[in-house]
Amino acid sequence: MHRGLTAEIRRLGLYGAICIIFGLINGHLAWTLVVGALLYTAKNLWQLSRLDTWLLRSSRRNIFDNIYRLQRRHRKERRRQQQVITRMQETTAAFTDGVVVVDIKGNIDWWNTAAESLLGLQNIDQGHALVNFIRHPRFVHYFESGEYADPLILPSSHHDSKKLQYQINRFGQGERLIVVRDVTRLFKLEDMRKDFVANASHEMRTPLTVIRGYLETLADTSHLPPVWQKAVTQMQQQGERMTALVNDLITLSKLETDDPVRDQACIPIAALLRMIKNDAEAFSAGKGHSINLHCSESSFLRGSEKELRSAFSNLVFNAVKYSPANTEIEISFKLNENGAKFTVQDQGSGIDPIHIPRLTERFYRVDKSRSIASGGTGLGLAIVKHVMLRHDGELLIKSQLGEGSTFTCHFPKHRLVNSPEDEDDNDVKGHSNPAPIPVGSSQNRVDVAKRA
Repeated sequence: MHRGLTAEIRRLGLYGAICIIFGLINGHLAWTLVVGALLYTAKNLWQLSRLDTWLLRSSRRNIFDNIYRLQRRHRKERRRQQQVITRMQETTAAFTDGVVVVDIKGNIDWWNTAAESLLGLQNIDQGHALVNFIRHPRFVHYFESGEYADPLILPSSHHDSKKLQYQINRFGQGERLIVVRDVTRLFKLEDMRKDFVANASHEMRTPLTVIRGYLETLADTSHLPPVWQKAVTQMQQQGERMTALVNDLITLSKLETDDPVRDQACIPIAALLRMIKNDAEAFSAGKGHSINLHCSESSFLRGSEKELRSAFSNLVFNAVKYSPANTEIEISFKLNENGAKFTVQDQGSGIDPIHIPRLTERFYRVDKSRSIASGGTGLGLAIVKHVMLRHDGELLIKSQLGEGSTFTCHFPKHRLVNSPEDEDDNDVKGHSNPAPIPVGSSQNRVDVAKRA
């Protein structure tokens, strides 16, 4: 009713404006308005005449029947919509994950039972801003950034022992749906796995040391039969391989559990890479590899020297290990506007891109027979991945079969130091690390590949 009246008023106003303009043009404004009013009245009378004719031709009963059927259809449609809404609410109430719906302004519109338990929401909280109840700075940044490709994991503000994962999805006219999941059990399982690997690795080191000691004694015995000499030599080789595996497991365990800001210092990259180059040339053992190093003496990086040495050595030794004899290996460390990148390029057989998504998994091998023969543990690039994560960087791979491989470690700008004196000044001024970023976000994502 109101819409029809509004439309009629608009038409009348437009019609009057046209009459006024036409009257001003012809110089007879009053007569133009009178004629316009007569024409408008005639038009309405003609429409009323048509309506009267239609009513006379149609029975009143049919009209009332049509109106009644239309009203009944509308009531049925409202009941159906209410049933759908009720069913959806009952379904979401059965979820173990919390579900929160916020409007375009970020105010809470609705939540299910699980969200009430996980976030401590009450009925009086409806209509209030969600960030008033989840006040963690990382969540506020995540919520307001609009970048929801990756979930965010944070400690619960109501339960100190719980870890909650937040995933935001957009829908409708700017509304957002937040799914809250309790991932405490996953974190506990991960802690148990780390503890098991660390404890088992340490426990295996002592008996391996004893076994290798006796094997060395047997190998030095001059009257040992030839058959036993071959067996002892093979046992020594396997013992060394197991020792390397245990050492790599211990290294991984430390990288996963140690404080990443511990042992941070200003590292002269040129000196570090020269030592790694010398070790790689010795490791080449006469295969004729030409190892070229390109690094400025003014390159300094803030981080852990032990961890970076381990990561860089793994990449360089892999290049030596899997490159044909008499080929070139390029090692470089270059600064750019975004930070710095460490690159190792070889002329080996390359890696099929199909393997790249899984290459950072522990013990994953592209060619198992060749990797076992080379004595690798299958943990090299898993260590590199964790080192890069602890240094806010990422490792990228470019490789094709038959074209060699290029391993590139990207370091952010805040990791660069102009000189050791600048690092000392930062320490005096209370230099702090950059704010942590959401778990699983694109900044934390590391695309790595690994030789088998």
